[in-house]
Parts: sequence; structure tokens; C-alpha cells
Amino acid sequence: MTQPPPPPPQQPPQGGGFGPPQDQPPQDQPPQTPPPAAGPNLGKAPEPGYGYPQAPQAPQTPPPAAPQNPPQPPAGYGYPQGAPAPQPPQAPQTPPGYGYPGQQPGPYGQPQQAPYGQPGYGQPGFGQPGYGQQPGYGYPQQPTMPYQPQAGQPGGGKKLNAQMLIIVAAVVAIALIIGGGVWYASSGKDEGKQNDTAGQSGGTGGTDNDNGGTTSGKEKAPSDPSAKVLFQVPAPEVKNDSTVVVSGSWLTDKAYVKSGIARIVGYDRDKGGELWKIPLAGPVCQASRHVTDDNLTAVLYQPAMPTKADPSHGCSQIALIDLDAGKRLWTKTVKTGDQLINFDNITLSGKTVAVGSTSGGAAFDVSGKLLWSPKPADSCYDAGYGGGDKLVAVRKCGSYDQRQLHIQTIDPKSGKVISEYKMTEGIEYASIVSTNPLVVAADVGDSAGDGSGISDFFSIDSRTGKLRTRISAPGEQFAARCEGITRVEACNLLAVGNDRLYLPTEEHDGTGKYSQTNEIVAFDLATGKQTGQRADAGDGYTISPLRMDGGNLIAYKRPPYDKGGQVVSISGTGFKETTLLQNPATDAVRDVETSMSPEYSEFLYAEGHLFMSKVYASKRSTVREKEYLAVGFGTS
Repeated sequence: MTQPPPPPPQQPPQGGGFGPPQDQPPQDQPPQTPPPAAGPNLGKAPEPGYGYPQAPQAPQTPPPAAPQNPPQPPAGYGYPQGAPAPQPPQAPQTPPGYGYPGQQPGPYGQPQQAPYGQPGYGQPGFGQPGYGQQPGYGYPQQPTMPYQPQAGQPGGGKKLNAQMLIIVAAVVAIALIIGGGVWYASSGKDEGKQNDTAGQSGGTGGTDNDNGGTTSGKEKAPSDPSAKVLFQVPAPEVKNDSTVVVSGSWLTDKAYVKSGIARIVGYDRDKGGELWKIPLAGPVCQASRHVTDDNLTAVLYQPAMPTKADPSHGCSQIALIDLDAGKRLWTKTVKTGDQLINFDNITLSGKTVAVGSTSGGAAFDVSGKLLWSPKPADSCYDAGYGGGDKLVAVRKCGSYDQRQLHIQTIDPKSGKVISEYKMTEGIEYASIVSTNPLVVAADVGDSAGDGSGISDFFSIDSRTGKLRTRISAPGEQFAARCEGITRVEACNLLAVGNDRLYLPTEEHDGTGKYSQTNEIVAFDLATGKQTGQRADAGDGYTISPLRMDGGNLIAYKRPPYDKGGQVVSISGTGFKETTLLQNPATDAVRDVETSMSPEYSEFLYAEGHLFMSKVYASKRSTVREKEYLAVGFGTS
């Protein structure tokens, strides 16, 4: 997976702003991973179930450097009080293998009849929330500080050892208010939802025309994909030398909505003017990427602003937001005895808002009615939920050194368990990549080695709880990331649709001098094998999945040092690429665009509009340099 790089430069060019104003494998036999290839052989179909390539050696002479690095936030800032800091996972005591589902689960929240030690394996699936945004995607990776690779800089170099990466991730998670790090956003209305394709091979992909195009997507290529800067939102001022979380962005028919410091603001999609503003008592901690059919979403926030004396007041406030009216409809809290529960994550499925934590999970109907909350007698707890088309819980049972994760598809209205898959004992963390079809990611035995949180993907039948297949995704070959420690939906640089998993390869040498590039490849979620489909980024570009658009894949191409970025649509079967948007290649525009990398920023695309935004704000290093919270691009 992606090698953890240095912190990103957050400083755009000198001189201020720009643009206008304002089948299942045998049990107990984990898949064998072949040795990594020396590089991608683009003229040869990949071996089934195996990816590529290795990280290349860095050239002797680097290309032009990118802007300077931002200040690091102080450790310990913003971590909710009363919640334990994330602990590094430990390798399982027994080799990971395939198990079998346990007994049928009982009522939601009740301990299972099968003993914990019994071995077994346990976004929007990419439905179309708001302009085809896939629920369940778009969140990032291990909570690390955002970084910005050097413009045009080749990849390669040493990877940090996994133990050190986990420790660093845990420390920064504390600093960023339990995952105030960056998430790669896919948000919007849950429309055009796909059927659960579990047990079917190939899914419901689009039908390609003779020219390789597809008619299944909503996003159409404009006559001229050339884009311009629509508007930019200045970075908010931050008092003291602190870092404040500003996670959350959504896109509706009329507005681009972005979290600021203790507020949520709706902006005109084309001009950037403020349409409405919702003040909050404290900073946003987490935001759901999912949106209901009537444009409702949910956030977690602190009850007060942090101070030096009280750097965090805990993420206890659960709010429902109307993105059309620009109103906070209600705020709720949950207690254990007399103590407020501080939650780590929040999601939305149908009309249910669900929150999870080390104290357990709770859920509310959009009307504000409490549906369930932690039970003191529970020997297991819901660490978090994946939303979108379905609601899936990551339920933790057993002690830390004998942990077993239960992946439960539950009824979002009643909390009743529909199906359950038990993962092998010893896996401490898992991430929900998609709920329909159900795909889970985990770093089994801490074997990824790169801090990405992914060594394997598990394709599960959400109706029966049975494992369909397991996909090995070695960290040195693929660039997707999941956090999984506190934010179970925090995955980015990947997509699920057409009953396939789409992953980008790691960067490798291109054809030009010092150039780097990569590809997107597809895995069949029924067989676990690669389909042979491959989308090339192009020399000097790196390509990352954003979301599904019906049967098509929407992807972003990060540009080399002398070009602008692109948004492309890739047909679901023919894999033909169509350019939807081409950003300007001017220095000022490109520098701001590349200051927001897809690994650690929020990206949203719909109908010729591309929005990029940061997920934290910090004190500016100099008064002369202009920083941006968000920037919007659009075609004519």
C-alpha cells in the first residue's frame, strides 16, 4: 500500500489567491502470495489474484520540489476524554486461516452462543449517494498527518516497519481527535442503489457499446472538458499553535457543503458564495459520507471549543444536518450511567444514524428516536458501523490478546442481526470497505508492513454470512488504505462496483526520465481473481479511484509537475477511459491542486464539478502565504 510519506506542504504559491473571488477458498488455507514482480508487464495479463509492482528505485536527480511542509500538530490534541487511546495491534497467536461461520446470531447486542475462541473468519457498497457517490468509501487510512509528495517526484525508498507505523498512527490519531485525519470523501445522496450481488459473478455492470463506452453511468463527457477555477475558500484562522479538525464535505443539487472550524457552511456550487451557515459549539470530529434521499446527513462534534487547559471535550454530540435547508435538526447524546459516551465514528444507512466506540454502539432514527444503545451486560461491543445501502457492524469480542471480530449485517430499524461472519481470532482491527456487496479489509498478522491497514480483503455474502473469497493485496503492490483503528469506514483509494474491487497499483517507473505512473486493476469478488482489466494513468500521472457511477468507475489523475489534473470515467467492462474534466496547467492553479492529494484530502466530483478540500486547519506559518480550505473546478 502507499508508503507513509512526509507531511504535505500546505502552502500555495506566493502572492495570494487565484481565480474569481468570492466461489469460497478451502478452509484453514490462506492464499499464497507469490513474490512481487520487478515491475508491471503491461503487455501481459496479470496472474489471477496477484498484483504488481514493486516500488522503484529513486532516480539520482529529483524533479522540481513542491511547497514547504506545514507545522506538526501537538500530540494529544483533541482526543476525546474518557476514551482510551488506540493500542497497536498484535500479531495473532495462530496463523490466520479460513474458518467457518458460527451459530446463527441471536438478537442484536446479545452475546453469541459460540465461544469466542472458536476459529473462524468473519460504502455506499458503491451505491449512488448524491451524484453516484459510493457510500462506504472515501475515508482514509491509518490516521497519519497529511502529506504532499513532491511534484513529479519518483516513488520508492524505504518503508517504515509496521510496528513503528502503528505507534505513529496511534499517536497522531490522538492528535487529530480520533481520526480527525483525512478522509477521501465520497458523499451524497443514496440514490440508484445497486442490488446486493453476493453470490453472483460479474455483478450488474454497465453494457458497453461497440466503441468500448458504457451507457450505465450518469456522468457525461462535456464537449470541452477544459476546466477553470470556480472559487476557493480561504483556510480559517486558527488560534494558538493548534490543529483543528474540519472533516466533512458533501454535494447536493445546489450546494457544495464543507465543515469549517465549529461550523458547517453551504456554498454555491458555481460561484462559491455562502448560501447558509450552521454554527456548532465545538469542532467536528467525524462526518458521515452518506446522505439520505432528502439530503440529510450526520456529524459528531465536541460540545465546546478546545483550549490549552482542555484540549478536547470529547466527541459526544451527535447531530442530524439538513443540507438543503442548512439547519441542524437535532443533537443527541448517549450515556453510560452518568457519563457521556465519546464516539469514534458515525455513519448513516437508510433512516438510521449509527455511532460506534470502545464503549459500544448506538443508533437513532432520523426523527431523533433512540433505536439502541450499549448494554452494560454485553461482553462484546460495536466498535463501529459501515453504512450506505446496508448497515454492517464491526463487533469486538474477547480480550485484546484473544480478540475476535464479528462482521454483522443488521437491520437498521430494529438492530436485529441478519447475518454474521466471524473473522479469525487475533485480528484486532477491520474496516468496512463496502456494505453492498459486503467487503471487509484487514491487516492479517500485521503483514502489510506499510501502515496501510490492508493485507487482505474479504468478500462476504451479507445474506448468509459466508465467506465468498479472500483477496490477497500485498502492501508493496497496491496503494489502497484503510484506518480501521477507530474509523471502520475510513478507506480510500479504492472502489467497489460491478461485483468487483478496483485497486490502484503502487507507483513505478514510467517511460519518461524520472517519471512515475501506476494503474487501476480489478478483482472479481466471487472468485478473488484479477479480471485482466487495467486502466493506465499515463506517463507522469498517478490514478486513484474516486467512486462508482452506475457501472462506470470515476477516477482522478494526479498530474506531473507541468500539467493539470484530470477526472476520467472508466467503463465497467471495456475499461475505456473518457476524460470528464481537465484542470489548468498554470503554476498557480497546479500548485494549489497538488497541495491536496487524494490520499489525504476530500475529493468530490459530479456533473462537471470537482471539489477538493482539507480536513484539518492549523496556524499559518507566514502571513504572506495563502492557504485554502477548499477549491472548486468546473467545466463550461
